[in-house]
Amino acid sequence: MTAFDPHDRAGPADALPATPDRPVEELVVTPADDVSPTLSIVLPTKNEAAGIGECLDRIERAIATLGVPTEIIVSDSSTDRTPEIARAHGATVVMPDRPGYGAAYQRAFEAARGEFIVIGDADTTYDFAAIPRLVEHLVATDADLVLGSRLAGEIEPGAMPWLHRYVGNPLLTRFLNTFYGTEVSDAHSGFRVVTRAALETLELTTDGMEFASEMIMEAGARGLTIEEVPITYHEREGEATLESFRDGWRHVRFMLTNAPGYLFSVPGLGLGVLGLVLMGLVAAGTPVGGVTLGVRSMIAGGVLVLVGYQIMSFAVFSTVATDPIQRPSDPLTRWLNRALTIRRGGVGGCVVFAGGSLYALALLYRWLTAGYATLPVVTSDIAALVAIAFGVQTVFTSFLAAMLRESRLARTRANARSAAGTDGHDPAAGD
Repeated sequence: MTAFDPHDRAGPADALPATPDRPVEELVVTPADDVSPTLSIVLPTKNEAAGIGECLDRIERAIATLGVPTEIIVSDSSTDRTPEIARAHGATVVMPDRPGYGAAYQRAFEAARGEFIVIGDADTTYDFAAIPRLVEHLVATDADLVLGSRLAGEIEPGAMPWLHRYVGNPLLTRFLNTFYGTEVSDAHSGFRVVTRAALETLELTTDGMEFASEMIMEAGARGLTIEEVPITYHEREGEATLESFRDGWRHVRFMLTNAPGYLFSVPGLGLGVLGLVLMGLVAAGTPVGGVTLGVRSMIAGGVLVLVGYQIMSFAVFSTVATDPIQRPSDPLTRWLNRALTIRRGGVGGCVVFAGGSLYALALLYRWLTAGYATLPVVTSDIAALVAIAFGVQTVFTSFLAAMLRESRLARTRANARSAAGTDGHDPAAGD
């Protein structure tokens, strides 16, 4: 296999000065060397003394195959001999300033200098001798990110629990593909290669295991090109640190909170439409399955409308007050975001409130003139009460949305002023 040229994104070539014939010791570089690495290989570790040596042996074989200057960065939080073993193989060891899988990677990325960055777990589950296949596939396809897919490849007996293989990983991958517009088969594989240019566009902030999801979510939301290469997944050496249900829930929670369109807009719209349909059927006297719906169905429909509207407003709040990876893109949420201003929402809410209130006042007048006699319950009474609640909610929701917008604008301006004051220019000094 010939050395690849990372500057020629058409595929492998012989244009680099480095060749596969050079000893691997000359190809592994550290910050003390004058050579800039083409490839950075990053391993997060925590007490991986049982397997890191074998992983580094495989990495050295990959480096010899590729024949390019490479740095190995081990981001370590161990209490065993893991860092000593890593240094003996020429690795640069850095220490994260906070605990967590994602925190380890973020610290390593700060130190990485290569044009291509490979990441993977140091527990022997991934065969790092396959690094050349991932890197060369990235170069050949001009991709931004390449995943080593376990689910599209081979999983050796005992390497992955049945629940993870057939339920957890496929389900989490399906969620991520649906929410973030990706089309990957194994979203939570830890064996990946990404270009430096792509990595610098990703806003990766999580400290825990959800970091694996965040990278794919960010890449999908930003329209980056993601490719996959089938790999073999091996049984790990050492004690597993993954907690299935806790870490699985963290992935799901992170995906949902960063996709408010699916968390709020979809269920809110569904409940609201269901409530309107139910109220319409009652008002029209249309039987359903031979049964004529009554007052209680009208009440249930009204509650569904109000609850659905409330949940939909949460989508607006989350978009205004936070910066989710995948902003809601459905027409109704976008319309609500524009409509829920003090002027539009306030006026519209008052109109709806006034309509319901006028009907309620007319009902009160009938009750008074009838000598406080019990009035028959009619569905329009319930609809009027729903309109009153809907109008009041719209008015106050509009004010809250406006407050959140102003707060976010103030923070943006403060950040801009702070940046202007620390970039070498003193605003008070004048131009």
